[in-house]
Amino acid sequence: MNTDPIQDARVITLKDVKSHHKVKTLIDGANELLRSMGYTEHGHRHVGIVSGITRHIMDTLGMPAREVELGQIAAYLHDIGNVINRIDHPISGANIAFTLLNEMGMPPEEIAPILGAIGNHEELAGTPISVMSAALIVADKSDVHRSRVQNPMMETFDIHDRVNYAVEKSHVDMNPDEKTIRLVLEIDTNFASVMEYFEIFLSRMVMCRKASALFGYRFSLEANGIFLE
Repeated sequence: MNTDPIQDARVITLKDVKSHHKVKTLIDGANELLRSMGYTEHGHRHVGIVSGITRHIMDTLGMPAREVELGQIAAYLHDIGNVINRIDHPISGANIAFTLLNEMGMPPEEIAPILGAIGNHEELAGTPISVMSAALIVADKSDVHRSRVQNPMMETFDIHDRVNYAVEKSHVDMNPDEKTIRLVLEIDTNFASVMEYFEIFLSRMVMCRKASALFGYRFSLEANGIFLE
């Protein structure tokens, strides 16, 4: 009987993770907790978009296909720790992700970089530690859009609600020739000014700059034609 855990491990795909009942339930629970606290959406919509942007960044950088998929898995699970508490959610999320991926049979060599990426995605205590980690950071901070606002009462919007609601379009542009990556936003200034966006997201943009530098790119933000580098 073969008891070698490396031999017993199997290839876990993003599809496996997304369809897993525990993953679905915990992400739903995380978003419900944050909704009750007045936060913007951190559910399946958010993690799906962050996973897609992470793939785009890693693909453009020419990373191996399996590493790209592991990056997408890290992105899909990155906010799962919010099911416990917003405070230290990257650390609790990494612990939850280990339990889930280990139960599913992913080898520890693949779990390890995922945990590092999840545990370092927030600007308060995290730092870019790998291409996967850096791609996840940029992808996470780039998801700003009015569809993230969960507060149904516009008259009670706080500044985070107003800033997100003001963003009508957002996308990430990468230029491999010039080694630049840019978050491009179209903002309805009836709801929030461009300067308010810069004020709220400045620390996140600084982290995006550090993350982009790790893979040799220069990060910039463009909002209604105004640039911040």
